[in-house]
Amino acid sequence: MFVITADQVGSRRDTDRTGALVAELSERFRSRLLLPVDQTAGDEVQLVTDAADTALAIVLDTTRTGRWSVGLGVGDVRRPLPDAARKATGTAFIAAREAVGAAKRAEGRFALRAAPITSSITVADVEPLVRLLVLLRERRTDPGWEVVELVRDGTQQKEAAAALDISAAAVSARLKAAMWRPEEEARPALVRLLRELDSEASHTPRE
Repeated sequence: MFVITADQVGSRRDTDRTGALVAELSERFRSRLLLPVDQTAGDEVQLVTDAADTALAIVLDTTRTGRWSVGLGVGDVRRPLPDAARKATGTAFIAAREAVGAAKRAEGRFALRAAPITSSITVADVEPLVRLLVLLRERRTDPGWEVVELVRDGTQQKEAAAALDISAAAVSARLKAAMWRPEEEARPALVRLLRELDSEASHTPRE
């Protein structure tokens, strides 16, 4: 199981952004979560999913603005599930708590932690690779994001050029500068690594 805990950066000096993040993540990921997106302690947001691709997508979406420290915890979640993430327990929640604390001091404001395991794959194998992707995306400009979002939604490059009133060559140049293709190639590999880590760390106890 995967638990994501996001803590707002500098919340005492900034407006409270938790409500907006809860609404945004609920709209995009609701059908792929085990429990509704939850606002926990103060300015924290918590999510629970059993899908590695969803966990990675949430991490990447939430770290994009630089306004959140994001911890990804991998482990078990006790069954039966309660009606809210803040009421749930398990090693994935403990790992997520440790991860978000570490994320506050980490480059990219991301950290990964997992329940203790004996395996050929470890957090040290996966965390740096996810962080590299987070840092790559941090360098992407607004024009780069504009093109990436259109293409990721299925828009052809010629159609994107027409929509943005730029040349097809400009679209291609923006995608290259945004390093869109390396990100798309890295995502499936990261999902496989997270899935393997989860298979070793998750041994869900049942009542």
